[in-house]
Parts: sequence; structure tokens; C-alpha cells
Amino acid sequence: MATDPMLRQGPDSTDLVLRVGPAGRTWNVLTSAGPALFVPLALGLLTLLVAFGMALAGARASTVFVVVGVIVGLEYLIGWLAAASSRAREILRVEFAPARVPASLRLVRGAGPDDWLPVTTLSRVRLTHKVVEPYQGDHKPAVSTLALELVLRDVQERLELPFGGDPQRLADALKDLLGPAGVMVYLRTERSTRDRPVRNSGWTSGGSASVGSGGG
Repeated sequence: MATDPMLRQGPDSTDLVLRVGPAGRTWNVLTSAGPALFVPLALGLLTLLVAFGMALAGARASTVFVVVGVIVGLEYLIGWLAAASSRAREILRVEFAPARVPASLRLVRGAGPDDWLPVTTLSRVRLTHKVVEPYQGDHKPAVSTLALELVLRDVQERLELPFGGDPQRLADALKDLLGPAGVMVYLRTERSTRDRPVRNSGWTSGGSASVGSGGG
């Protein structure tokens, strides 16, 4: 059977690991606290404008501080809830059980695992390997990503993540694992070249303007 680092076989299941991290509602709330700080920072200018307007209107400094504190607190709370809600739906891994010949599967999200489903619920797995290569003279390395689509009976799950492995090896491992259940696995590779940066050369003497101004 073909193997791949993204497929980790345990005693009870084989896991397709997409993102590394703990799952569960408590962990989801805790890990969302940090990213939520970006919301007050992003809205800092708007908050300062409110404070400046209150100061111009003659509000006391203590009142301004209280109002700004409430605004920042609400911004952080909204950002925390938004981050937690977004991460709760992220798929961390897909578990197939039993380990060698799966009969069922479940998606493990940031908020915890979904219910077990028959493996026949999964009809297709599509892998799209995207490689953006440097143009000639570009010293930045190529960027490789993997788009994964899980076509279930009632819904289609799709995610894209950085990828540094062998897509053919992963596809072969998934075919060996899921082929006996009739699940089709497709692999497609897309290659493109990074666009050159456009330089603004500005106006130059003797350009098209002078050509068009000649008399006859």
C-alpha cells in the first residue's frame, strides 16, 4: 500500500491530516483570542477619530477614555467571536475507520469532530496541485499549494493549504485506501509563472506626445 506523510495510520483509524492543532470548543475559543487583537488595531484610526470628535465637543478626558475603552472592548469581542466562528468550521483532519479498510469517515473541525458517516458518502476526492514558478531572474522560490475537494453526498468541502510534498504519492495513497470503497481520487497539476512587477517609468522626453505634436 502506498503511503504519504499526510496520511497517519493509528490503531483505530487512518487520518488525513490537513492542519496540525487541537480540536474542541474550548481550544477553539482559546486559540481565537490572539487573532482577535487585530480587529481593534485595524479599526484604531476610526476609534481615534471618535475620541478626537468627543474632545472637540468638550467631553472630559475621563469620559473619552471610558468610551474609547468600551469601543475597543466591543471591537475585540466581535473579532474574537468572528475568529472563533471561522476556525470552528475549518477542517483539521479526516478520519477513516477502520484503519486499513475504511467503512466510515468523519471530519474533525476546529470545534470538534462531526458525526461518523459511511465511507460511501464520499464519492470523489479531487486534488489540485498549483505551482507558481519564478520568472527568469526572479530569486523568490516557487510557491506550491494543494486544493482539496471532498465531494460528499449532500455537500462539497473545499480547502487550500501550503504543500511541499509529492502530490502523486498522496493521490496514490488515497486511491489505495479508498479505492476498495469505490471512492474516486483525481489529481490535476496547474503550473504558472509569477508575473513580473510593473515598473512605473514615468514621463520621458521625446515620447509619444512629441511625436503626435509634429506639424505637416
